[in-house]
Amino acid sequence: MRARGPRTYVTAWVREHRDYLCHQNETRMKDDTAPLNETAMTTTPNHHDQPAQPILLPDSSQLSLIQQVEAILFVAGEPVTLEQLTKVLAVTPTEITSVIDELVSIYAQRGIRLQRYNDQYMFVSAPEAAPIVRRFLGTQQSQRLSPAALETLAIIAYRQPITRAQIDAIRGVDSSAALRALLSRDLICEAGRLETLGRPILYATTPTFLQAFGLTSLSDLPPLEEGEE
Repeated sequence: MRARGPRTYVTAWVREHRDYLCHQNETRMKDDTAPLNETAMTTTPNHHDQPAQPILLPDSSQLSLIQQVEAILFVAGEPVTLEQLTKVLAVTPTEITSVIDELVSIYAQRGIRLQRYNDQYMFVSAPEAAPIVRRFLGTQQSQRLSPAALETLAIIAYRQPITRAQIDAIRGVDSSAALRALLSRDLICEAGRLETLGRPILYATTPTFLQAFGLTSLSDLPPLEEGEE
């Protein structure tokens, strides 16, 4: 007797069940074409059939101007300019600066401070909190700046914007390496070019500089002693 392969078994199964399958298909077609009775056509309304109710949002006009500015600075995550605040809140620059002064006073003794830099504002952690913040973030204290870099940074902070040639003239030595170190740490930045022969780069401090030294603005720099200016 010849062995039956898998294909032969499948063919035999189809033959055996052909009549049954045909009967099932005919029954299904009749059911699909039969009219729905009145009971089946009647649906019971549920809560999904009701129109969606509008979600009422809080009215921001109920907030004071200082609360609105505070909210924007909190969510920004980066410096916000005076122009941005006046445009979004539809108020004058004088109103914004008055509110900023009030916020600086409010946050002066808290764990976060309001930093001001060239009409830019940003919330930052208080410098006194630096050790606990580093511990929380798991970061190590950055390598200390060299005396040359600190000297260069001090000159830029008090004389900005200033060119490398002007810095070299004050220090009496080349400051290229110190400038590179300060730029790599985002303590200084290029602030334009001096409109003179060769158009040399002008350097200025950054918001990172203020945060690193616990300042809320450049006006917080200690005054130079007589003879240092």
